[in-house]
Amino acid sequence: MEHPGTLVLIMALAVLAPLLGYATGRWLPVPVVIFEIVLGVLVGPDVLGWAHHDQVIDALSDLGLSMLIFLAGYEIKFAEVRGDTLRRAGGAWVLSFAAGLGVALLLSGADLAKSLVIGTALTSTALGAVLPILRDSGRLEGRFGSVVLAFGSVGEFGPIIAMALLFSGRSPGAASAVLAVFAVVTAGAVFWAMRPRPPWFARIVAVTLHSSGQFAVRFVMLLLAGMLGLAHVFGLDTLLGAFAAGLLTRLVLQGSVPESGDAILERVEAIGFGFLVPFFYVVTGIDFDLAALLDDGRPLLLLPVFLLLFLLVRGVPAYLLAPRDLTGRAPRAALGLFASTCLPLVVAITAIGLDEKVIGSGEAAALVAAAMVSVLVFPLLAFRLLRRGEEDGGGRSVPGRAAESGEAW
Repeated sequence: MEHPGTLVLIMALAVLAPLLGYATGRWLPVPVVIFEIVLGVLVGPDVLGWAHHDQVIDALSDLGLSMLIFLAGYEIKFAEVRGDTLRRAGGAWVLSFAAGLGVALLLSGADLAKSLVIGTALTSTALGAVLPILRDSGRLEGRFGSVVLAFGSVGEFGPIIAMALLFSGRSPGAASAVLAVFAVVTAGAVFWAMRPRPPWFARIVAVTLHSSGQFAVRFVMLLLAGMLGLAHVFGLDTLLGAFAAGLLTRLVLQGSVPESGDAILERVEAIGFGFLVPFFYVVTGIDFDLAALLDDGRPLLLLPVFLLLFLLVRGVPAYLLAPRDLTGRAPRAALGLFASTCLPLVVAITAIGLDEKVIGSGEAAALVAAAMVSVLVFPLLAFRLLRRGEEDGGGRSVPGRAAESGEAW
């Protein structure tokens, strides 16, 4: 390790971020991820210059992004997102992609390569950021939570597929063929995952769950590593493998050890949200090009433009195609705001655009900054709309709302 001090610094910032979130929560609930990124910017090269990159830092950051997408894939509950809700979510994303590509073509002067990067970034949803917010507020369980889950799942899966098809460096036909082969292999893995596990599997999970063996956690990590490796072999983005690994893990645990699934997930989340995910967000802040954002004024002007486009391109289709049983403007508008909340995939997509030299550093910084603002502002507005809708309805709760345990997210 070339810069062990940077590793210590990143972990110190990861510890400081929730403390700041707790301290400010009584006045303004700010997502911890915002503090993680801002603290990363503070110690990055454009401000204090304390943090430095090396292979270990980069590898842990990549693992953090993979774990974030893995956990998002795990959260998908097939029984709740299928049928009409899933069709509407898919239709909303297709409409978003068409609108995003059209707007990006106008902004880029019909530069197709740049438009694909910007247009895809405008269609993403930060499911990994939205779900903890909904869970902490008690709104994840029930109809409203399942609708947000469906739209958010497609908002993550759609851009990942688009990245695999459009940014692989292959022709569209070749990329589609490779993706189809990967889908067949993944379908085989799904079939395997849904088969009953032998009795010894459940026994060893139960015996080692509270010991140093932790067989189930190690098995989950093997699934994640295997799907990441499979995506790499096929030349696809590793985020596709991470998402597929999350889907497989839920199927395996539900089919073999349903009684231990929650306990296993808690341990995996401890690895993710306790170490790898905050590591990714702090490094995102370190890599954030603040100088490019403030350089000539244009990127800074693009920030509110991109923020508005997130809402128009992603939020409006979600509002229009919301399920019919999600009655009232407040829940539908809240759905649109949650669907417009983005960040991880925006970071990944802009990083690809920068690597391929099809997007400028100022535009990438403006996109990421707008995504950061979306995580801070859109969920807050969504909760206010939901509460206002409840008050206007005479105290009736929004469908799917459970008793709130606080919103210090």
